[in-house]
Amino acid sequence: MSILSVDGVSIAFGGVRALDNVTASFGAGEIVGIIGPNGAGKTTLLNVICGLNRPDSGDIRFADRPIGGMKPNRIAGMGLARTFQRSQLFAGMSVLENMMTGLHLRSRANLFAAALCTGRMREEESELAARAREALDYVGFAGFADRPGNALSFGQRRIVEIARTLISDPKIVLLDEPAVGLSLNRVAELDQLLRRIRDEKGVTLVMIEHVIRLVMGVSDRVVVLNCGQKIAEGRPEEIRKDPAVIEAYLGKLIDAGRAAS
Repeated sequence: MSILSVDGVSIAFGGVRALDNVTASFGAGEIVGIIGPNGAGKTTLLNVICGLNRPDSGDIRFADRPIGGMKPNRIAGMGLARTFQRSQLFAGMSVLENMMTGLHLRSRANLFAAALCTGRMREEESELAARAREALDYVGFAGFADRPGNALSFGQRRIVEIARTLISDPKIVLLDEPAVGLSLNRVAELDQLLRRIRDEKGVTLVMIEHVIRLVMGVSDRVVVLNCGQKIAEGRPEEIRKDPAVIEAYLGKLIDAGRAAS
């Protein structure tokens, strides 16, 4: 059953079509990889889904509700979380405080209570901190809670950002290159973490990634974009053999790997 769908979505910037009539669906509790060369429209697709960009045409539905053009905070409130290519951690905060920033947007205590630092506010702060620590523990980073955000390596920040998406109990998480900066061992650990999130929490994961080993290993399905258009969709084993995908993307990766060796 589809929990998220895009139907005929197009968007242009300065006359250049970043997405051209893209259609795709994402089922509940599955991992979908989105691949393609640089400039293919992958990040733009995530931006359109989460409300950062308004599509020029087409329909986007989340849990069968139209969300195209809806503000990002409203879409997030429906249960959609997002990570970005660049780290979104605040350098002046601890890891735990960074984790709690997302939950503060949903805080039940009003501004008057916060200003007076009432018992209700203190109780809620304690609750948020507990949930943040639980999410850190889930990804194996419980010992990082009190470290400054800027003390983490880039790869560690990626894992913390994934953990931060989980504390709001999302239905869907959009991941923009989560394996950037990770060693091969860390990529293998990320593979296992993504499987756990899908299998144990039932979260739908939509992932842009250039680490083909990760995409093909963990994804239930793969969507391939090129020049703003969807050129293929299917199971990883089907995508590996697709002539259009090999020509547009996979073949170039193989050639680049040979050149580097």
